[in-house]
Amino acid sequence: MTPEDHRAAALALLQAEATRAQIGLLSLAYPGMTLDDAYAVQAALITAKLAQGRRGIGWKIGLTSRAMQEQLKIDTPDSGVLLDDMLFESGATVPKNHFIQPRVEAEIAFLMARDLSGADVTREAVIDATAHVAPALEILDTRIRRADPATGRARIITDTVSDNAANAGIVLGPQRHAVGAHDLRWVGAVVKRDGVVEETGLGAGVLDDPVTGIVWLVRRLAVYGQGLKAGDIVLSGSFVRAIEAPPGSGFEADFGAFGLVRIDFA
Repeated sequence: MTPEDHRAAALALLQAEATRAQIGLLSLAYPGMTLDDAYAVQAALITAKLAQGRRGIGWKIGLTSRAMQEQLKIDTPDSGVLLDDMLFESGATVPKNHFIQPRVEAEIAFLMARDLSGADVTREAVIDATAHVAPALEILDTRIRRADPATGRARIITDTVSDNAANAGIVLGPQRHAVGAHDLRWVGAVVKRDGVVEETGLGAGVLDDPVTGIVWLVRRLAVYGQGLKAGDIVLSGSFVRAIEAPPGSGFEADFGAFGLVRIDFA
């Protein structure tokens, strides 16, 4: 793909979000598309959103579970950018038609106290740079069809990464914990939709330790001369499957002593 292709794909994604009309698979439109191309499309998309007045507030890490990696035939997570208009308070209601096909995941969020960068970043450095951890929900959406209607071909990693790693929203619980106050591998959640348990999971589902996800992200960002900033929110990756969020549904993620997060969809 050329830089012009990257910008054209990003503009198509912007239009899809604005009109709530999904576009076709970029992996079909650009058969030679690489993961670097996908991140270039994502970067062009975020640049356009920043030009519209949005503000970056952090990052998300996705595809951290072994099951999801095997499903997409990859061996690495992916990442996307969090923007200020994606943030919802726990207990809020998402307006009707705000998203196209939203889904919800439970995650542990890291709130950064200090800047952090470098290809050789360590687990200890991540812990030292973290102000707090908190319970969170991520709202996923897709501006790209999940499958091509003509061929039945499903989205692949380049489609997902281009689409800002399918990120659409973040719901932070009000609780704040020191990063060492809980063994994050054993922090779990019971996720209910409309009062029915849909998923349960443990933090260990995220690369065996959510801190490992932050290490991976910082090292990946270092390739592009970037890093985390003080005040950033980082979603470390889901430890449950994505749950469909149709209109009128309500979600509650009970993390036990770690906290509780709620979101409703009008």
